[in-house]
Amino acid sequence: MTSVLLIKTSSLGDVIHSLPALTDAVAAIPGVRFDWVVEESFVEIPSWHPAVDRVIPVALRRWRKHPLQARHSGEWAEFKSRIAERAYDAVIDAQGLLKSAWLTRYAKGRRFGLDRWSARESLAALFYQQPIAVPRDQHAVERVRQLFSAALGYSMPTSLGDYGLDRQALAGVVPGQPYVLLFHGTTWSSKHWPELYWRQLAERLDEREIGVQLPWGNVEEKARAERLAEGLQRVQVLPSLSLAGMAGVVAGAQACIAVDTGLGHLAAALGVPCLSLFGPTNPGLTGAYGPSQIHLASDLPCAPCLQKTCQYRPTAEDARQFDLQREQPLCFTRVAPDNVFGRLQILLTQHGAI
Repeated sequence: MTSVLLIKTSSLGDVIHSLPALTDAVAAIPGVRFDWVVEESFVEIPSWHPAVDRVIPVALRRWRKHPLQARHSGEWAEFKSRIAERAYDAVIDAQGLLKSAWLTRYAKGRRFGLDRWSARESLAALFYQQPIAVPRDQHAVERVRQLFSAALGYSMPTSLGDYGLDRQALAGVVPGQPYVLLFHGTTWSSKHWPELYWRQLAERLDEREIGVQLPWGNVEEKARAERLAEGLQRVQVLPSLSLAGMAGVVAGAQACIAVDTGLGHLAAALGVPCLSLFGPTNPGLTGAYGPSQIHLASDLPCAPCLQKTCQYRPTAEDARQFDLQREQPLCFTRVAPDNVFGRLQILLTQHGAI
């Protein structure tokens, strides 16, 4: 039996992007099994794939803030012991960062990863016994699939990648009324669709008697969700949920609308139709991957800028056309609520939801 250790620690979208590579490997190598090193926040995800035996949590984000505490508590020693328990036929770092490459040193097995021209941090390639070239100008899912096929010695399928998840098994108890999920939370300030637009969209869905569920992950997102739902009968704010709980809600949805966020990738992995809204980031490289995934991207000349904060300077014409306080960043004025609502209606109709 072939045993492989995968190191892909974060973030949510990146972890989900690795799942199709496991499905490819299972189809090509009879009996292959995986252990997976992942950040403690995302520890639930790898176990959803049937080829994963052990999930080894790591807490690099937390340990970097309190390195002495991590050492004295024994957590770091325990992690090193767990990662070294078994000998592997291959150790694959699919992250391509110094922090992930460093972890490969503690594992037993031949180390594979992206070469210096392919990795996000070129020095990471120094830690691998076999660096692999994978072109950068393609979607992240395809890059991980190519890395796996080269490391494990099989031909990558030409078909669309399969996440290998069982949507029915992950589905939780869902409301009786059909609903759409609005993923309004994200990290970079520049990736946020304006709150004004979310409210306008929620009002239209409510008028059409389409149920809406609003998730949140922190205090700021909860406050925004409550503002979006205020006074709207069919728009509800979800309680605080674990990733498994969120997966259950996503699995039961008719469709999702998302900014560039990890939950949009979760919808894609579960085969739920989704409209993803892109301003500063490039959907061709990191967009939701899979069937029934529609990307609405800004065509403002500066997009995609890949900047965490908007650098665009509004013109006098912008000031006449838009509310410069409530319609920021302006790249999303090219992805306005009318367009999004229209595309959502088409998507729901295509899938028999309305």
